[in-house]
Amino acid sequence: NFPPFSVGETGRMGGINRRATGHGALAEKALRAVLPTKDVFPYTIRIVSECLASNGSTSQATVCAGTLALMDAGVPITKPVAGIAMGMMSDSKRGIYKVLTDIQGPEDHHGDMDFKVAGTKDGVTAVQMDVKVEGVPLKTLFEAFAQAKKARMQILDVITAAIPAPRADISTRAPKILTLKVQVDQIGLVIGPGGKTINGIKDRTGADDITIEEDGTVFVTGSNGAAEAAYKEIHDLTREYEVGERFDGEVVRMMDFGAFVKIGPNTDGLVHVSEVAPFRIESIADAVQIGDIVPVLLKEIDEKGRYNLSIKAADPEWAARKGLTPSQGGGSRDHGQGREERHQRPRRI
Repeated sequence: NFPPFSVGETGRMGGINRRATGHGALAEKALRAVLPTKDVFPYTIRIVSECLASNGSTSQATVCAGTLALMDAGVPITKPVAGIAMGMMSDSKRGIYKVLTDIQGPEDHHGDMDFKVAGTKDGVTAVQMDVKVEGVPLKTLFEAFAQAKKARMQILDVITAAIPAPRADISTRAPKILTLKVQVDQIGLVIGPGGKTINGIKDRTGADDITIEEDGTVFVTGSNGAAEAAYKEIHDLTREYEVGERFDGEVVRMMDFGAFVKIGPNTDGLVHVSEVAPFRIESIADAVQIGDIVPVLLKEIDEKGRYNLSIKAADPEWAARKGLTPSQGGGSRDHGQGREERHQRPRRI
């Protein structure tokens, strides 16, 4: 915002004038190069620079202030950006000139060049030049770039002394937006019949909004930990399990030959009685009951997509800590029975 009074003029207040449009476009271009991608930071970013007085480059002041504002807000920009306005006084008849750094109003008005350079410590992100002479020799341009870099490094030192890097997180007063990607064929699983699943997640976690795009990108919005809780529920609901992963799961069903342990919102697997301890136990009921939380390791995914879990592979000492002892006698119990009938409900609901 560049109101007329900031440069000692009169005029209508309201709307965006030509000066504000041009200077704003230059500052935006300078900062756009370091903004994070949408998948990293899926927020709309709006920076407002209120210019109440002007005796120098308001666009480059906006670049510097904009960098501070972005980092203070927790926007993960790749690098800080600073800008400086260079000028030039010259005498074409005598063939002499002087490059000026950080020009003020009179030097801009009476000088021959207004050359704005913005960038990071590694390079330039935006430039703009106004000249009142027929041309600027390359030698002069090289000199102006070199002086601008020296000034930019000094400004960046001041910026990073105030705030070395973007805040680790956005303000607690702002809603947090988290993103994750699910398979396209899992979109219906997340939504559920009539939106039952997705609405249930919102109700349980307090998330403000959950949006799913056609490519499977999920945006979760919420405050005070709600976004993180909803993210976890969706992640657990849609995740693909791999052999070798370890879980702490709840025993949800008992059979003669083993127990079913829940390892995800709609996913469970079988712990066969032979996979409870490194020694033989007579009955699964001697080891676990419904509601128990037990450590399990995903040992196998069979050809029908069923999960075979193991307690002894996850924690070999678990049975001993439970006080289990080897069964006595030579019973002929078939520890392999029930393999075909053990899954009486689908793995995913």
